[in-house]
Amino acid sequence: MAGRHLKALITAYRDKDDLAFRRAAQAIIDEEESKHHVALARDLRRLLASGSGLQMPIADAPLPEPPHDRDTDLPLADVLSADSMLDDLVLSPSLGARLAELTHEVPAWPLLDAAGVPRRRSLLLYGPPGCGKTSIAAALAGQLDWPLVTVRTESVVSSYLGETASNLSRVFDFAHSGAYVMLFDEFDSLGKLRDDPADHGELRRVVNAVLQLIDRYTGPSLLVAATNHQQVLDPALWRRFSEVLEVPLPTAEQRHILLERVLAGRMQPGTDLDPVVQDLDRFPHAAVEQAGHDALRLAILDGRDVVTASDLGEALVRTLSRPWV
Repeated sequence: MAGRHLKALITAYRDKDDLAFRRAAQAIIDEEESKHHVALARDLRRLLASGSGLQMPIADAPLPEPPHDRDTDLPLADVLSADSMLDDLVLSPSLGARLAELTHEVPAWPLLDAAGVPRRRSLLLYGPPGCGKTSIAAALAGQLDWPLVTVRTESVVSSYLGETASNLSRVFDFAHSGAYVMLFDEFDSLGKLRDDPADHGELRRVVNAVLQLIDRYTGPSLLVAATNHQQVLDPALWRRFSEVLEVPLPTAEQRHILLERVLAGRMQPGTDLDPVVQDLDRFPHAAVEQAGHDALRLAILDGRDVVTASDLGEALVRTLSRPWV
């Protein structure tokens, strides 16, 4: 820990300068993260944020009850603890860096407030299915040590006229009540183009409600929307998000890393992964993981501890035989 940061921290405490104190504390957190002291950095970040009005949840506290539909009493979201981290994902360096930057920013929101810089409270993830958008939301929750709240679109969208907008209001009220990562998966079902010829007016009302709720949102949670069909999103939605990131198909290098992680040293010595990696070109992360799991399953059910090239070949055939994108 650099002496200059300690001096700045103590000086800010002496002068009762909250902004300077937080800047010094954030510098210490950044330094610990650069040394790969992940657990310490996360604990320091939690302590810093807990005094900032962000309402960080206590790790052992019970998870909150989600909002419910007024007519059916069905839950409008699932609330879960997330234990994955960004390092658990196989992402492009640029995407990983942007997401890491966002997790570093959240505890520093009070610094941005003091400087008059808007917080990044909302994130839109788009790209092909199976490329890890939902996993990214879970990893953001794990990185921040916040609960993951997955909005249940099938419950939010009501058959009763006007009730969908009311359900959305309940979800956003919940986002105001504490610090959560709020995942709106399959976001296109709530934000389709308002000029859809099949729309009879209700869709337009829902999209307008989403636009207004995002515009007005000032709560302590991070809103994350994910879509596989960005082409059908209403154009007005794109600019409502403070961050928009594409989650693309994995590169050959990323496919190789994914397979190695799934097989985790269970490969027969000398087994070449390159042919499998090549044949899975233009396939999503989920397909690569499926191929690895199928190969492991074949070996284990055959009473073997290691995966052979034959297992990988059979697993590849099964993976390629089903649609992915």
